[in-house]
Amino acid sequence: MPDEDEENAVVTQLYGEPFDSGFARAEEHQLAADPRAACAVYEELLTVAESIEDSPDVRFLRAHLLSDIASVRLTATDLVGAEEAVERSRGLLIGVESVPMGPRGRQLWLEVLLKTLFARADLLRRTGRLDEALGCLDEAAVRLPEFDDPEGLRTSELSLNRVHLLMERGEWGAAEEQASALLSTLPETAVETAPRLLTALGLICASTGRFDLAEDHFARAEDGFRAMGNTGELQSLVAHRAYAAMHRGELDLAERLFAEASAVFERQGQFGDLAVCEQARGFLAGRRGDTTDADDLLGASLARFERLGASIAAADTMLLGAQHAYDRGDIEEMKRLAHEAREVYQAREVYERCAQVDLMLAKILEHNLDLTHHGDHETESIGTALSLALPAALALEAARYDFVTARARSQWLELADDAMRLVFRLAVRRQDQGLLFELVEHRCAGASLALDRTPPSATRTPPSEPAGSAETVFPSAAMKAYGHVEGPMTLGGVAAEAAASAGLRVAPPPKVRMSPDSGRAALQEYIAAAEFRYHRRIVSEEEAPFWVTDDLTSRPVVQVRLADAGDLFMTWTWAGGARGFGTGRGPGDEVDQAVGALAAALPGAGGGTDGIRRAFESGAMADHRTEHRLARVLAEALWPEGLTAQIRQVSARAGRPLLRIQPSPRVAQVPWELLAVDDDVRLIDLADVVTTAPVSLRRRDPGARPTPHADTDADAVVLVLDPRVPGFRADSSLGSVLGPPGSDPELLSFVRSRLDTGAVAPSVATPAEAFRRTDLDRDWLSGVLRKGARRLMYVGHVSGAPVEGGQSEDGTLHLCCGPGTDGLAEPIRTHRPLSAKDLLLGTLPLCADGEPGARIWPAPSRVALIGCESGGDLRFAESFGLATAMIHNGAELVTATRWVLPTSFAFHRLAGLPESVRPLSEAIIAVDTAHEHRDPVHRLGQWQREQLNHWRADGRIEHSPLLWAAMTCIVV
Repeated sequence: MPDEDEENAVVTQLYGEPFDSGFARAEEHQLAADPRAACAVYEELLTVAESIEDSPDVRFLRAHLLSDIASVRLTATDLVGAEEAVERSRGLLIGVESVPMGPRGRQLWLEVLLKTLFARADLLRRTGRLDEALGCLDEAAVRLPEFDDPEGLRTSELSLNRVHLLMERGEWGAAEEQASALLSTLPETAVETAPRLLTALGLICASTGRFDLAEDHFARAEDGFRAMGNTGELQSLVAHRAYAAMHRGELDLAERLFAEASAVFERQGQFGDLAVCEQARGFLAGRRGDTTDADDLLGASLARFERLGASIAAADTMLLGAQHAYDRGDIEEMKRLAHEAREVYQAREVYERCAQVDLMLAKILEHNLDLTHHGDHETESIGTALSLALPAALALEAARYDFVTARARSQWLELADDAMRLVFRLAVRRQDQGLLFELVEHRCAGASLALDRTPPSATRTPPSEPAGSAETVFPSAAMKAYGHVEGPMTLGGVAAEAAASAGLRVAPPPKVRMSPDSGRAALQEYIAAAEFRYHRRIVSEEEAPFWVTDDLTSRPVVQVRLADAGDLFMTWTWAGGARGFGTGRGPGDEVDQAVGALAAALPGAGGGTDGIRRAFESGAMADHRTEHRLARVLAEALWPEGLTAQIRQVSARAGRPLLRIQPSPRVAQVPWELLAVDDDVRLIDLADVVTTAPVSLRRRDPGARPTPHADTDADAVVLVLDPRVPGFRADSSLGSVLGPPGSDPELLSFVRSRLDTGAVAPSVATPAEAFRRTDLDRDWLSGVLRKGARRLMYVGHVSGAPVEGGQSEDGTLHLCCGPGTDGLAEPIRTHRPLSAKDLLLGTLPLCADGEPGARIWPAPSRVALIGCESGGDLRFAESFGLATAMIHNGAELVTATRWVLPTSFAFHRLAGLPESVRPLSEAIIAVDTAHEHRDPVHRLGQWQREQLNHWRADGRIEHSPLLWAAMTCIVV
């Protein structure tokens, strides 16, 4: 074997001629995407090597050639030939391991062994033997420390293989996290690994609905492959882009690209890739109604996969064939193909594919119920469909917990929602009020915040494709998913730290206990079935009662929860001296129209000053008559008359009830107080209204609040009033919201009253000193909150996160923090905002000994956040914005706003109000007064009723609901 004394030979002349030039020629063929020619060269060289007298050196040469042959055959998807070559290579390499060799010879041996192990892992992955593939990568990891890899190229190659394995399992969240972390730490010399990582990220994003980001990754990968001159990978990108186009719904483009890729793969003899393209083209043919072409293409794909030994891919084609059989009315063939595919998936532990089959069968049962009359058997048929659909839908929905960012999770949910809409339709069809109730309760429980640095360990087998309808049942031909793994695979070192800080992690919701007597949990039998069938955690070990009255039982209370599932579904339950429950449903189209009318009336719809001007000039809330019509439209679309009748009955017998509403994201901006439930009788006329957050936010350890310092006044009120944002003038976008300090006598009087009644932070000598301060940064806020306080009032700028981004934790407060302040939000000019993500995660992502946000900024029991859309958290699928962050950190009640607030200056300038009238100041004082009251919800509601009465009486703009109806109290 090559020795350390032959350094020059190792580098430039490994084996002599004809081998050295042959290796170079074969590599050229590979780069030119000609695997047949490359394989022919290697096989010719192997024939020569086998004719040479046997020795350890010759056996190593043969192993090297066989390793390269295996790699080329994998490229050509000759899986049988690749397996024969890789096993022979590995056997020869192990056979010469004990032969004496110098350090350089040992390094060359290790390099070929690692290459062989990577090829073997790739082969095992493609043929569905994922546990064996993982073992092979683990074997490579054991060998890797001995290999001289100063630039980390083989280390990154190992990590890339692990990413591919996660993708094969369908663990998109973990795969994306590790790929992103690896990409951020790749050395510049890893020119081959980087574009492959980008390709993987593109496929992950395409599979989870993020198509623009997928194309960005593909474009960067294309640049990398082009720079390398790698024609084969460039051609493969055509198929990947076809895959993305198909999932994006651009079917004509997908058809054209798949046809182009098919021609290339057939010409090059890459029959496995060709079978994937034929599978996709068969699906597309079925979508356009060409049954003959679809059957021909799927038949060809199935035959190729079976010849290659790719049983899982063959089962995927069977699943598509089952759908086409149903479309043409061949029920027996549909059943045969579906059950054969499921048997393969079950045997290979491909649980997400089992879920896909179950969802497809449930969808077909629903379709059949629409077409035929089942008579006495209809209830049984619906029950069968639900037993298939609901566990599978739960598993699909729970797959989002693998993703490290809320944006990725929200876009995954868009794919998963189709399956859950099927479940709700079936429950409605069966008229099963109990099931509908439990479905809403489970969906409203909310994800739990996970503050640990690694993903929660769980058995994970996420479905890789939503399968709620014929339109979406397509088994991800570009990325197969084949098995399961106990717990997450992890990266180490810098990559692990980068991954840990990438986003806000969440875990499954708690179990929702439906009855203290029976101990029943919502959907318990369906959850048990999902966890058993698909090996995925659906709920956490934590348990939360669906109804908590705490100290609210002194008067009647009704808890209302809403869930989006195509239509809008509602549940309600009475407590506190009243008993009863009910369910309601609002047709999706009517709900969307009503919510759209509301959005058009709000200041934020047009953006900035223009949006506020439009709201004043032509918005529905600027005039009492148009506002009343809007309130009627909202009530008719969103509110059941039966619940109004119950509220009237309870009110007449036991006094004004408390109405606790947990809205769904679609209706989170609805001012429920305004709903005209009967002529001009508004909901707030009948009840006090409070907004509730998901039960997953409930503080499980009330004693965890930091103990106040013995030498401080824990009864202080913390006032953060219009802090000066560094780098922004008073008249700029982040300038003053209250005007010059001392210019508003009502606000000065309000501060004076606080100074007269107790301790105030910051300490000030005169009321005017409390405004436009420059020293109220996050460190100061942490200090005063750690000392203990009974209240916090913030009045200033809030920047809400875009709902389409899915990340409520990106909402920010604007304090006096400079750009050098440590934090998780990006600086704006010379200022770093304080984000909800900061409040939740604290410094955990920033340093090894970091603290969670609840310890750095412990919230007092009552918090007011008076700024633009400070309570927009509930518009997101995951509520982790500013208001709910305060609740997570210990607040029992947070008063926040549903939409953009017009300032008093805006009323003066855009609505022509006299400067002596200051609506925002009045609102601030009303919130402060409410927070000093023993029942802040009732007190704030009383002020809102006063404003409503003024609005009815005179219709003056200062009494418009544009301002006062934006305010809501949020509790858990």
